[in-house]
Amino acid sequence: MARGFIDCHCHISASEFTTDTDDVLLIAKKAGVKALVAVTEGASEFEKVIQLSKTYPGFVFPCFGIHPLQGSGQDLHSVRVQTYKDDIVAIGEIGLDFTPWYSSTTQERDEQMKVFIKQLEISKELDLPVNVHSRSSAKVTIATMKELGIRQALLHNFAGKPSVAMEGVQAGFFFSFPPAVSKNEQRTKLIRQIPLEHVCLETDSPALGLDKHVRNEPSNVTISCEYIAKVKGISSDVVMEVTTQNALRLFSKLKI
Repeated sequence: MARGFIDCHCHISASEFTTDTDDVLLIAKKAGVKALVAVTEGASEFEKVIQLSKTYPGFVFPCFGIHPLQGSGQDLHSVRVQTYKDDIVAIGEIGLDFTPWYSSTTQERDEQMKVFIKQLEISKELDLPVNVHSRSSAKVTIATMKELGIRQALLHNFAGKPSVAMEGVQAGFFFSFPPAVSKNEQRTKLIRQIPLEHVCLETDSPALGLDKHVRNEPSNVTISCEYIAKVKGISSDVVMEVTTQNALRLFSKLKI
């Protein structure tokens, strides 16, 4: 197998990358990145992420999903999902976001849950893994997936309690961490506790880089790798190899 990194959660179809996508991806390749799992936040991005996967075959792998804060009035049961079911490698970015200033009412949370469950059901219909957001909702997100019998899931930028993470580990789920976590001491205990066999790498680019005022890029997945290695007291080569194998196990349609 080719040695290298897999960025398991990035937004390469975001407007921040429109003017220099070629350069960004070339820099990523030079940094040793072998594949990008490209998530969407809403239906308006679907065509773009598919086009990027056609422009960069074998490198950009697309997902379709509706982000919990974009869900109102959108429906993943569109003809586009069926049309592109052979192209997409996962359903994502989906999930729950119960951050008080984003979803302060029970009605808003109930609406998010409906959209989330609907997308989980689509992932089961299509036999695809899910790429999941769980801000301020880690426990209920994991519980919902377990109740619905989800077996293949990535909890991106996970920030729940270690005890909740272990519930996900026992369910067979994976967890990924972007470069920004290297500046967050609270994640150290979490990363130390989650077995490496359940860890993947991500950037969440263009967000969640080391400096929130600077655009994050897929090449910075190396920062996540080095930080996880440091926290776990192992070599970054081991982290790279194991996380890449984990990504290939989780996203079975991903070929590098």
